[in-house]
Amino acid sequence: MQTRYIFLLKFVLILTDLLFLNLTFAIASEITRLYYYGDTSTLYRYYLPVVNLLWLLSGASFRLYLQSTLDHLENIYRATLRAVFLHAILFSAYLLLAHGQGVDASAFLLSFYGIFGVFLLGSRLVGTYIQGLLEKHFRIRKTVAIMGKNEGGRSLANYFRAHERNYLFEGYLTERDDLLLSESGGITKAAEKQFLRAVAKGIQEVYVSLPPHRIPQAAALVEAGERHCLRVKLVPDLTRQDKVPYNISVLGDVPVISIRQEPVYDIEGRFKKRLFDMLFSVLVVAFILSWLYPLIGMLIKLESRGPILFKQQRTGRDNKPFWCYKFRSMRVNNESDDRQATRGDRRITRIGAFLRRTSLDELPQFLNVLQGHMSVVGPRPHMLKHTEQYSAIIDHYMTRQFLKPGITGWAQINGYRGETTDPRLMERRVAHDIWYLENWTAMLDVRIVFMTVINVITGEENAH
Repeated sequence: MQTRYIFLLKFVLILTDLLFLNLTFAIASEITRLYYYGDTSTLYRYYLPVVNLLWLLSGASFRLYLQSTLDHLENIYRATLRAVFLHAILFSAYLLLAHGQGVDASAFLLSFYGIFGVFLLGSRLVGTYIQGLLEKHFRIRKTVAIMGKNEGGRSLANYFRAHERNYLFEGYLTERDDLLLSESGGITKAAEKQFLRAVAKGIQEVYVSLPPHRIPQAAALVEAGERHCLRVKLVPDLTRQDKVPYNISVLGDVPVISIRQEPVYDIEGRFKKRLFDMLFSVLVVAFILSWLYPLIGMLIKLESRGPILFKQQRTGRDNKPFWCYKFRSMRVNNESDDRQATRGDRRITRIGAFLRRTSLDELPQFLNVLQGHMSVVGPRPHMLKHTEQYSAIIDHYMTRQFLKPGITGWAQINGYRGETTDPRLMERRVAHDIWYLENWTAMLDVRIVFMTVINVITGEENAH
């Protein structure tokens, strides 16, 4: 993100958090006075300054308002959660040690943190939505381009495409890295021409991918770019010799190189992800699906004959098939396993169109999550036929099968959902899925869930 955006976000976040903190304090004090008959006359005098100071201390402890945290939404979620827990511990200890000054401490604390949690959850959800609007309508993404369509350049291009919320990738200025520098190490006229082209297109950063033996000569490219006020960054094309990025671990005395990083594959990552899946799914099933299932089931039955649930084999983790559940949105037909739903598909019922448009048809998949076949967040599961079809024409397609499929995913919140007939769009979807595999964090899952909720509320163009 650009510096101005982060600079403004820092102050907005601090001010809104302190506003919610003090508003919560006032509401909790009033609840304690009205419902628990507590004397809250001394609360403001003794505890309000302490509450504010402890929040600033808790936020500082987890770098909540620093640029390294504000650069990524999931870092904000993580730091906020930790700051709330630390604040609760410190303030509870202070309140109890001070004997509450006549206040019902337990009643006040329950009210305070319950309301404060709701305020913070709402503010982060609204903040996620606002950032989406800014990225869509304002130029807050960094405009970049690449010189050199070698393996290193292509890998970097895939990274930019998977990070479309942060980068506006303008493509390759030139594809041949051997035309950038002369044999003597000077910049060529072709490279100079491409720098002028970059300036005309408003590009902010140019990434030059060169083979390792040309890196010592690259100073001429950097100097030429700076003459045009362009930031030039070098990308050593090490993929010709070493597959990077890589991770080195040691088994006994033997070093082992892992070409692809999979943080969710570690035992700690698997535990965190499964815990999140179970807790979130239980809440959805208990508080939403329990009453919505009979209502939707009745509407489905009234419009067309057939089962309430549609069950289909999809490709799961490690390429193992499983039965995926959805609310039936089509009339019973013999083409379900071979033909994707398309816009205006006559097989879709009226209630089915509503379910698909609002993504409510996916709710039964929380039962798949509880069974362990799916995750709340992950690559969307494809029909067995499509997995076989796309794996034959798209590089690294099967890499996405290292993960459990998800109800929502990184590709889906970036616009790659629904019908996919163009292999290039499927390549983008796969690139996003692989990026999620290599960069998973628990807070990234929270961010994706937030963005999914926002997309459901605002509506999605490809939902049909």
